[in-house]
Amino acid sequence: MKNKFRSACLRALLFALSLLPLALPAQMPAKPSASELHQAIKKLNVLGSVLYVAAHPDDENQRLISYCANEKLYNVSYLSLTRGDGGQNLIGPELRELLGVLRTEELLMARSVDGGKQRFTRANDFGYSKTPDETLNIWDKDAVLSDVVWTIRQVQPDVIINRFSDDKSRPNHGHHTASAMLSVEAFDLAGKADAYPEQLKFTTPWQPLREFYNTSWWFYGGQEAFDKMDKSHLFTLDLGVYLPLKGKSNTEIAAEARSMHRCQSFGAMGTRGETQEWFEFIKGDRPKTKDPFEGINTTWTRVEGGAPIGKILARVEQDFRPDNPGASVPGLLQAMQLIKALPDGHWKRVKLDEIKEVIRGCLGLYLEATAEGTTATPGDPVNLRLECIYRAPLPGGKPVVLSSLSVMPGIFDTITGFTLGLNQDWELNKTVRLPEDIRFTAPYWLLRPSTDGMYTVDDQLLRGLPESPRDFRVQWSILVDGTPIEFESVVANKEREPDVGEVWRPFDILPPVFVELTESFYLATGEHVPVTVRVKANRDNVKGEVRLLSPPGWPNTFSSDSSPFLELKKKGDVAEFTFDLQPYSGPDLIDLGAGFQIDKTMYISQLQTITYDHIPRQYVLQPAHARAARVDLKTNAKNVGYYMGAGDDGPAALRHMGCTVTMLDDADLTQEKLRRFDAVVLGVRAFNTRDVLEQQQAQLMEYVQHGGTLVAQYNTSYNMVTKDIGPYPIQLGRDRVTDETAEIRLLRADHPALNAPNKITAADFDHWVQERGLYFPSEWDEHYTALLSSNDPNEKPLDGSLLVAPYGNGYFVYTGLSFFRQFPAGVPGAYRLFANLISLKMSP
Repeated sequence: MKNKFRSACLRALLFALSLLPLALPAQMPAKPSASELHQAIKKLNVLGSVLYVAAHPDDENQRLISYCANEKLYNVSYLSLTRGDGGQNLIGPELRELLGVLRTEELLMARSVDGGKQRFTRANDFGYSKTPDETLNIWDKDAVLSDVVWTIRQVQPDVIINRFSDDKSRPNHGHHTASAMLSVEAFDLAGKADAYPEQLKFTTPWQPLREFYNTSWWFYGGQEAFDKMDKSHLFTLDLGVYLPLKGKSNTEIAAEARSMHRCQSFGAMGTRGETQEWFEFIKGDRPKTKDPFEGINTTWTRVEGGAPIGKILARVEQDFRPDNPGASVPGLLQAMQLIKALPDGHWKRVKLDEIKEVIRGCLGLYLEATAEGTTATPGDPVNLRLECIYRAPLPGGKPVVLSSLSVMPGIFDTITGFTLGLNQDWELNKTVRLPEDIRFTAPYWLLRPSTDGMYTVDDQLLRGLPESPRDFRVQWSILVDGTPIEFESVVANKEREPDVGEVWRPFDILPPVFVELTESFYLATGEHVPVTVRVKANRDNVKGEVRLLSPPGWPNTFSSDSSPFLELKKKGDVAEFTFDLQPYSGPDLIDLGAGFQIDKTMYISQLQTITYDHIPRQYVLQPAHARAARVDLKTNAKNVGYYMGAGDDGPAALRHMGCTVTMLDDADLTQEKLRRFDAVVLGVRAFNTRDVLEQQQAQLMEYVQHGGTLVAQYNTSYNMVTKDIGPYPIQLGRDRVTDETAEIRLLRADHPALNAPNKITAADFDHWVQERGLYFPSEWDEHYTALLSSNDPNEKPLDGSLLVAPYGNGYFVYTGLSFFRQFPAGVPGAYRLFANLISLKMSP
């Protein structure tokens, strides 16, 4: 019975989370203004829903999402099939899973601006794909399709709008086309009880009314071509409307939301005025006018017994007083009681949660639950501070009573029966102990092993949620003029920072100890490899044994003077232990792990922190992991300067090669300061992100001319600070090879870059991950020598992945090969080839 009760509570919690417009950063209590309350009251009388579907973060149309949420007052959700894990990062070093977490949070911040909600599937963004067939082959098509059906059944949209066409003949990113194909198929399946029947324990079938493709001029080769085409078959909306309660045009709000995608450099300028958006009808009930939403009943009459509710809410809206929002509470309470009396159904659940939040806002009811510190472990005591106050008077001085509160899950209950005085603060300081079985708050989709195409999420109720539910929360029972209402607050951390003021952060539940390998990759060039494991306590008095986890054939022994058994006295204490890894036999490329044994539990997670000023701080738990390779590697260049671009692991890789690496800043880019280096490396996207290169490019070329070797890694073909990236002309294109197993052909097998100090063969291109490379040059001067050729299946050869040109007494190298992905993955051949590139001047 206990498990059934907890399961029911979890279902209720997850449903409530799915309905919230968005939790504010770090669960800061909402403080809605009068205009925001007025709009929320209007929304209570609108029962319409839209689902927007695309493949990645930043694919969404913020103009349309904001229009639906703020002009039409619909419930609008964006279903991004992936979290954008396979993209690039222009603001920091996070890639793959960590980039997916960052982009998830950027999406949530965008939704906090435009008013939408956010959903996902379990699909893993494995990188650029040229065909939807390849995409659906790498993804588990049926699993992703089931997630799309699940989302439709959960949000029950009247209209589905796809960002992309499902026409496979149109050239597009394979993920894009696949997202539309799955959406079109799910449109029909979601309403059938025999499709994914296991979901019906938690939801009901739902048949959307109609589906559109949100077309645009950039699908037709340009605005001019689109203007000339016959658009009589298309449907249209003007999304440039002015929103008086926001004080902004819809397109201004959309630009603010778009600008949350900072790691993709998608900052946008606000615009004003008429803005037409176009839609191509796909299936369902075809509108009789050009309005895609024509004929949809969005009033309370769509719900049995709902008509009286609509009339009451209309009066509440008409009588709303911005200077006295509490006057609206009696009407809202009356409507809420009628909603509670309705038969169970989607709109009952949605509107009940919405109206409770409106009542909270109209009362000026502030509910705060904050903890001392930002983290704790299961079983820890936590100092809580609870605050409750209502600040807007009820008509006739009707009472507001804090009848009881509970600290969840099952931690503390009390009956207060305390009548709150108007604008009189109620506080409680209480030390509670977390349950031993409380869940960690780290991203749920990263807690189990994944594949290239899919994340593993066994719990149906978690699938689709943007974040892990936070179980540590407070449930408040309030009586408003005798009417009971339940509210919840997620426990967060609040602190004062002298230079900022009040700062809110998430409160996270994490393991008692973290372990990590101090390097992401180890090169085994001899019989012994020192591997260091770092242990950090997350509570006081941590006792246990540290272990290095290696496969058969690569045994390890504890090589430190001390014992592998240790005790860390204080939270935050750190200790390091070195093991001797011996690559005797077995595969040439292996995975290493680390663990810390406490009693019968092995803790294997490392803690990674993502901190930016535009998202809440994120703690990510992943198994401690590194790769090790048995490799024959020589490097002639020993002293290397590294000028970082958007962020990558190049410096660490060079140190593994035996190089001394100096990180360069803008002031170092002069011939006089660079001449001491055997080679200088420009990080990925340096010519996209470092403005100073426009002025200092001549200094870099002078360094090459006087005998230096300069290696420039990939850049995108747009938003470049200068087109002059080498000593001779290079035109960057958009070509790439996405198949990481594609054949690599050596065009000049005799070239020094392919021979010294390491002989490069086809075997050096084994074990590559995600792709061969991207944004290869499409044209280059005859002074460059193209060394490699490759192509995806059934495509023309691409020869621009690696270009080398002698210039004066030195060498310039441009490469679109994705070394930035291969280095952290420990691909031996990538290290051997890069060692040759930086050693060009030092080799015979």
